[in-house]
Amino acid sequence: MEFHTTAQSTSGAASGWPVSKGYAWTVFALGFGLLLSDYMSRQVLNAVFPMLKAQWLLSDAALGSLSGIVALAVGVLTFPMSLMADRWGRVRSLLLAATMWSLATLGCAVSAGYGEMFVGRLFVGIGEAAYGSVGIAVVLSVFPVALRATLSGAFIAGGAFGSVLGVAVGGAVAQAAGWRWAFAAMGIFGLVLAVVYGVVVKESRLAPRGRSTGGEDGVRERRRLRAHLPRLFSSVSVVSAYAGSGLQLFVAGALLSWLPSFFNRYYHMATARAGAVAGGYAVIIGFGMIFGGIASDRISSTTPIRKWAVAVGCSVGSLLLLTLAFQLPAGPVQLLTLAAGALVSAGSAGPAAAMVANLTPASIAATAFATLTLANSLLGLAPGPAVTGALADRFGLLGALRIVPLVAVAATVAFLVGRHWYERDLRRLDDLPSKAKPKYPSEVPS
Repeated sequence: MEFHTTAQSTSGAASGWPVSKGYAWTVFALGFGLLLSDYMSRQVLNAVFPMLKAQWLLSDAALGSLSGIVALAVGVLTFPMSLMADRWGRVRSLLLAATMWSLATLGCAVSAGYGEMFVGRLFVGIGEAAYGSVGIAVVLSVFPVALRATLSGAFIAGGAFGSVLGVAVGGAVAQAAGWRWAFAAMGIFGLVLAVVYGVVVKESRLAPRGRSTGGEDGVRERRRLRAHLPRLFSSVSVVSAYAGSGLQLFVAGALLSWLPSFFNRYYHMATARAGAVAGGYAVIIGFGMIFGGIASDRISSTTPIRKWAVAVGCSVGSLLLLTLAFQLPAGPVQLLTLAAGALVSAGSAGPAAAMVANLTPASIAATAFATLTLANSLLGLAPGPAVTGALADRFGLLGALRIVPLVAVAATVAFLVGRHWYERDLRRLDDLPSKAKPKYPSEVPS
């Protein structure tokens, strides 16, 4: 999918705003709200793991599969859903997506057993597959180019906040009214937001008069895109960035899914409190992603290759800190060490995304990020919860969490391989025609 930009309307031409500022921020607020609903519907399951396990006598592997199937569907379907949105209309696609994941979440609320819950969670993932890339494209289309980095960062943070709300609010509702109402609350919230979004956000208002409708320019753009698609995997370093990012998110995904159960089983916390505490750790993971990106930009401002050092540092740090944390006895020291490990567990996400942007032509930047999303899902966010659950059935949850950090070894190796080839691959990319060069020419070493 490509990021679409609207032509400037007469009223916004002077300021660079494609539409009025008020309407742009309204679109952002509603889009951000749907993003919260997206992640709340995804993460509420983790808060009620203990209740489902007790009521349906499920294994930890089964519980993990209910979490992992959403990330798997999102990863596999991101490309086709994005293409559908380009052809069918972004607003219409977003409304369909939000309605689907909300109705599927309501379906989870009335599930009679594991099989029905699995189908419901599958459709949650199908609905959410369209939102990440399409939602940010809609928002970026109504703002000046100068604000795009800020808005993209806000959307990344929104995913973390949605995860926190899903676990914390879901746990509180589940304890007060039962786990079915936790799913129902998330589904109703999503449906209400979808209705408001459909009333306020119109495709016609996102495309002011003067915007190109495609034609020959669109045909040329698609041809250029097809010509550059092979470059998605044309260098060792970009493949290493995909692999390292996905493998490292295996660790973070396992933490997000299983920390509520960890606090319930080993700290004897009630569902609501376990969800609230796990939500706090989700915030820490989110801040770690942001801080990792900031540290990467600052450290590599004069020496671009240092981005890889930040990614390696986060992977090694998570390996050491989380391994230590799950060896310690329950108590304040363990919680502090676990917090430190959580902070760096996803810190490589920002540097990895920057390296992918630097290593692929600008004309396929959106497709490159979709590929990164696919790698993050298939290597990390989907198998992380499921594999941890399978290990927990054999070794206990604590034993499984002691094994999970070892995946960071593979992530570290991938980042080290990418670092070795990075400057050489950047020079190869610099040999491309000017229109296909990376967005950040300062990254190319002299």
